[in-house]
Amino acid sequence: MDTRPIGIFDSGLGGLTAVRALIQAAPWESFVYLGDTKNAPYGDKTPRELVELARRNIRFLRAKGVKALLVACNTSTATAMDSMRGENPDLPVIGVIEPAAAAAVSVTETGRIGVMATAATVHSGAYERAIRRLSRSAEVTAVACPKLVPLVEQGCTDPDDPALRDAVQAYAAPLLAAGTDTVVLGCTHYPIVRRAIRACLGPDTALIDSGAASVGALLKALETRDAAADMTAAGSRRFYCSAGRERFVAVGSAFLGWDMDGQTELAAL
Repeated sequence: MDTRPIGIFDSGLGGLTAVRALIQAAPWESFVYLGDTKNAPYGDKTPRELVELARRNIRFLRAKGVKALLVACNTSTATAMDSMRGENPDLPVIGVIEPAAAAAVSVTETGRIGVMATAATVHSGAYERAIRRLSRSAEVTAVACPKLVPLVEQGCTDPDDPALRDAVQAYAAPLLAAGTDTVVLGCTHYPIVRRAIRACLGPDTALIDSGAASVGALLKALETRDAAADMTAAGSRRFYCSAGRERFVAVGSAFLGWDMDGQTELAAL
């Protein structure tokens, strides 16, 4: 039994989708969440910048005494995973891409899989490689969606918001044209605007939440290391953001369904 918290980071609010999945699956686990809202979005950063941001975020979380790291950011997973694992050999470091790719391959009936992600994740080709390692016949259509993270961070999450609706319609068009039956939400921000995405892609398209998919891999890693917490006690929750605390709390509270204010601090990174 290990009561230390799990460390989770993302470029901002998106990783809260993984937090919600973790609370649902293992409410006994404690966690410390860091949303790097000061530097969001990560999708337009260079690989070198992303490695440095990941290194700084992990340093912050390690100072909180975490027992594992969940990288709830597709962009960081796609570009900095090797360095994160290499620099933290004593901790399990779980990303979001491999679990989401596996979920997509297991669900698709036609083999036509779409990926909605940041420009950095799309350009890395990480999802295409992960999916094709599992299914050589898969046809992957990846679409960069640069407007979605800023919209979420600004609190534009209503599916009837014109700016959100127009952006999602534009990004959905090539996925519909390719006949995809399964679409990976390859940025943990995107499930926050799931209703808008669903409205454009239609009810028959399977949507894969990359953050939620990663939680299963995280819990399996803890079990393998005999590092799971006591299942009879509720875990603690602590949130940090690097800028814009009021908006972070407002949007995050609405998404998670409880008031995060008393659990959230501004991180001096």
